[in-house]
Amino acid sequence: MRLGIVTPFYFPSVRGNSITVQRIESGVRDQGVVVRVWSLENEISPGEILQALEEFTPDLVHGFHVSSSGQIVTDAAFRLDIPSILTVTGTDVNTDLFDPHRRTGVMNILQRATRIVVFHDVMRVKLVGELPEVEHRIRVIGQTVRCQETPFDLRQHLGLQPDDLIFCIPSGIRRIKDVTFCLKPLDALRIRYPQVKAVFVGPIIEAAEGVRLQELLRDYPWAFYLGPVPHEQVCAILTSVDVVINTSLSEGGMANSILEAMSCGRAVLARDIEGNRSVVQDGVDGLLFDSEAEFARKAERLISEPRLRYALGKSGKEKIEREFSREREIQNYLQLYQEAIGACPRRR
Repeated sequence: MRLGIVTPFYFPSVRGNSITVQRIESGVRDQGVVVRVWSLENEISPGEILQALEEFTPDLVHGFHVSSSGQIVTDAAFRLDIPSILTVTGTDVNTDLFDPHRRTGVMNILQRATRIVVFHDVMRVKLVGELPEVEHRIRVIGQTVRCQETPFDLRQHLGLQPDDLIFCIPSGIRRIKDVTFCLKPLDALRIRYPQVKAVFVGPIIEAAEGVRLQELLRDYPWAFYLGPVPHEQVCAILTSVDVVINTSLSEGGMANSILEAMSCGRAVLARDIEGNRSVVQDGVDGLLFDSEAEFARKAERLISEPRLRYALGKSGKEKIEREFSREREIQNYLQLYQEAIGACPRRR
């Protein structure tokens, strides 16, 4: 089988789409699939991608993020007479599908796709509610984890003490991630717990949000921004912090940052939204919050109760090992690809 992949971001980017694509690509490649990836961040034009796909002669083409790659992928599939797979992200469904300027385009693209992938059933239900005619083409394939570490001594790098309690916010810096939400309540907690520190890790995706974060950090000298780091170092960083925070206003289900944190045995404190509830069960393998007051209350518990941090981290790690099998994920994609090829008899 020959597979073409089109994605908004790819290695060495550490954004969610890049991490997901790298995991799937390496998994299906290990099973004998010939794969080639085109990343839109390289400023390659749709025409250049189409020409390269024609030369590659894939059996199918898989696009990630409908708003970014959907038009290119479905156009290429039609021209090459091959099936198309589109993976829907949280932004596609939670934002663009309800944006009056983008809604029609997203719906038209989804109607052209041979198969559609969502990461969790909550996304399937929401999509079917807006576009019921594609229900039979939607497949749910959950995210999993590939977290390989290279050494990185976070505390030494930042000059932190062994007894500092680190809250880590691994995320691209953009408005929908709301990463600065945690600064005010954590600052208030530092009156009683001065050992609290915060570390932001991830690329600046929206320049205005990057400026805002860096300006805010001037008022919070106990908080640090590492910038983008290689994915393998992110995983090493997660093993050396105490709590991982997710403050996203929207997730497509199964955020890589949460799955990776849980796989490393870290306690997770995440905003109570659909995408995060698809992974975190409040009080069992993480904590959820829906207000600043609840965030502060639960963050204080995680600071003052080391046994709670340990128990949540242990339960989260066991959940990943039990329910999030990378081998099963890759087999599901291989089955999906074969199904799509079978559902799309060539016109010639």
